[in-house]
Amino acid sequence: MQIGDDITNLQGMYHPRLQTDRLRLLARSFPVVIVGGARQVGKTTLLRHCFPDIDYVVFDPSLDIENARAEPDLFLRNHPPPAILDEIQYAPELAGAIKRHVDRQPDLCGQHLLTGSQQWQMLRELTESLAGRAAFLDLHGFSLLEITDTQGAWLPRWLERRNDFLAEARAGARYPGALTEWLWRGTLPRARVIESAAIPDFWLGYHRTYVERDLRLQGEVEDWQQFGRFIGLMSALTAQEINYSQLGREIGLAGQSARRWLAMMTATYQWTEIPAYSGNATKRVSGRPKGYIADTGLACHHARLSTPKALPSHPLFGALFETAMAAEMLKQAATLPARPACFHWRSAGGAEVDLILEHDDWLYPFAFKLTAAPTRRMASGINAFRRAYPRATIATGALLCAVEEPRWIAENVMALPWNLLRVGD
Repeated sequence: MQIGDDITNLQGMYHPRLQTDRLRLLARSFPVVIVGGARQVGKTTLLRHCFPDIDYVVFDPSLDIENARAEPDLFLRNHPPPAILDEIQYAPELAGAIKRHVDRQPDLCGQHLLTGSQQWQMLRELTESLAGRAAFLDLHGFSLLEITDTQGAWLPRWLERRNDFLAEARAGARYPGALTEWLWRGTLPRARVIESAAIPDFWLGYHRTYVERDLRLQGEVEDWQQFGRFIGLMSALTAQEINYSQLGREIGLAGQSARRWLAMMTATYQWTEIPAYSGNATKRVSGRPKGYIADTGLACHHARLSTPKALPSHPLFGALFETAMAAEMLKQAATLPARPACFHWRSAGGAEVDLILEHDDWLYPFAFKLTAAPTRRMASGINAFRRAYPRATIATGALLCAVEEPRWIAENVMALPWNLLRVGD
C-alpha cells in the first residue's frame, strides 16, 4: 500500500487510538477523567466514539454556553452525569462546581469526562482537589500504529527482553509509507487526510489559530509576531539540549521571557522536554533537558518546506527524524500499564543516548540515526552509557534507523527499522 492509498483509507473512517482501552479503564475507575492534548489531536473524536450515548457540551472562549461560567452549579444540574465537557479551560468556573458535585457521590465513576487543549492551572487545581478521584490522560497525534490500524506494538515485546526478538522483528509488519512524507505531513488526524497541496495551508492556519486564539487567552505576551518567531526558533532547536540562558537571543528576547514562553508552549502541548539521566535519583534534574517540538509537520511549516522532497537536503532532516521517533516511542510507552520514566543521557565527552526508558528497574537505551547502513561505531553512545553505569541493569540497546532488516551491530545493540509496527506473524 502506497502513501496515497493510506491517505484515502483514512478519510471517512474512525481509527482506533492506542489510548482507547486506558480511557475506558479510567472512566470505570475515577469520577472525573481529563483528556488533554494539543488542538486537533482527536480528543473529542475519541471520547464521542467511546461514549456515543452520553451528554456532550463544547465550550467557547467568547460565549458563556448555557451560563456555565455565570451559574456553574445550575449548568451541572441541567447536564447531570455522565457528560462530556469539551474544552473545559474556557469555563474555569466549573471546577469548583464539579468538585462539589463529585463530593456528593464520590464512588460514582465516569461522572465527568473533560477535555482541554491547555494544561491550565484550573485543571491542575481540579485534579489536586479531587485527589484519588480524577485522572489525566494525554492524547497526541497519530502513531504509525494508528495510521495503519495495526493491532499490537513492538515496544512491549522489546521490554520483555525476548531472546527471539530478532526473528520476530524480521517477520513483523512495517509502515508502508515514505519517511519524508510522514515527517512533512505530521501526525494530526486532519493533516493525514487532506491533499498534499493543502498541507502548507493547513499548518499556516494551525499556527495562526494557536497563536491568535489559544495563547491570547493565557496573556503575558506583548508581541504576538515575536512569539510566532519564537515558535519557529524552537522548531529549529528540536531534538537539542535546552540552554535557557542562550534561548531567545537570536530574536532579541530576554532569557526570563524565553523560559516563560517555552513553558506556555509546554502547557499547550506544543513542546515536550525529556530530563537528563545521571544515575543518581537526586541529580536527574541537574543536567540540561532535551526538547522536542510536538509535531514535525509544524516544524516543516516553520522551515518553509513546501514539499517532502525538500527534506533530505535540509539541515533539520536528522533532528526531525529524531523528533518523530522519540514521539513514536513515547506514544507506545504511554499504553503500558505502568508507564516508563523517560530520560536522555549525554556525557561530558559528547557520547549520548537519545532516549532511555526506565521500566521495572531496567534501563532500555535507544538511539535514532538517519542511516540505512548502521555500523558498530553508531552503537558507541549506548556502549558508553553501559560503561558509565556498570552496576545498573541495562538491557539490550536499540538503534532505530532506515535499515532494511533488523540485525545486530554490536554485542548488545540491535539495529531496528524505523517503520517497524509489530513483531511476530
